[in-house]
Amino acid sequence: MAHNCLQCIKYLMFVFNLLFWLGGCGILGVGIWLAVTQGNFATLSSSFPSLSAANLLIVTGTFIMIIGFVGCIGAIKENKCLLLSFFIMLLIIFLLELTVVILFFVYTDKIDKYAQRDLKKGLHLYGTDGNIGLTNAWSIIQTDFRCCGVSNYTDWFEVYNTTRVPDSCCLEFSENCGLHSPGTWWKAPCYETVKVWLQENLLAVGIFGLCTAMVQLTQTTCRKTRSGWREDASEEQFTL
Repeated sequence: MAHNCLQCIKYLMFVFNLLFWLGGCGILGVGIWLAVTQGNFATLSSSFPSLSAANLLIVTGTFIMIIGFVGCIGAIKENKCLLLSFFIMLLIIFLLELTVVILFFVYTDKIDKYAQRDLKKGLHLYGTDGNIGLTNAWSIIQTDFRCCGVSNYTDWFEVYNTTRVPDSCCLEFSENCGLHSPGTWWKAPCYETVKVWLQENLLAVGIFGLCTAMVQLTQTTCRKTRSGWREDASEEQFTL
């Protein structure tokens, strides 16, 4: 019974980490593709130009691949050292996420004000020479998230010094549609829209990581229980 439990948990653990590793490969691949084809794609911040989507995806994908690989090998080989390393890495990630969440809720107002101020500053670089990454980023975000501007579509008025927005803000895209009336533009603020999307997806990642950690804990418990039964059986045989 204990052996079947351990085998089931082992292969379940392997599948979890294989999916984790494949996800990391996908994220890394997208990051490399963006870095090669788009340069500083999705660099929205003028203060931190290195925080591009490509760089973030490459770092995240690499880290996920390492964790998934360690978990896969540790699970299939039942290597205590690798499984312990895997569990410690998950624990570190969990603690970092918890710390970030706590700091975010404590300093939400300050973070929001600084982020929005920096993003609005970056709007003035939209469409300028040498800022194709930022321009593409805003165009795609506004199109995909159906939003306009950082806190409001009027943010673009200061950029153009007139009542107009980029064409990516239009409900129905057409050439120079940003010159039309506000009734033809998206009204949702991009900062809040993307913020909600990130919170929902980070929650999903956190739940997946927690499930993986629970599987790892269960596997360890099963192994210890099995070892304890073996020791008890050996003692009984020795006594007899």
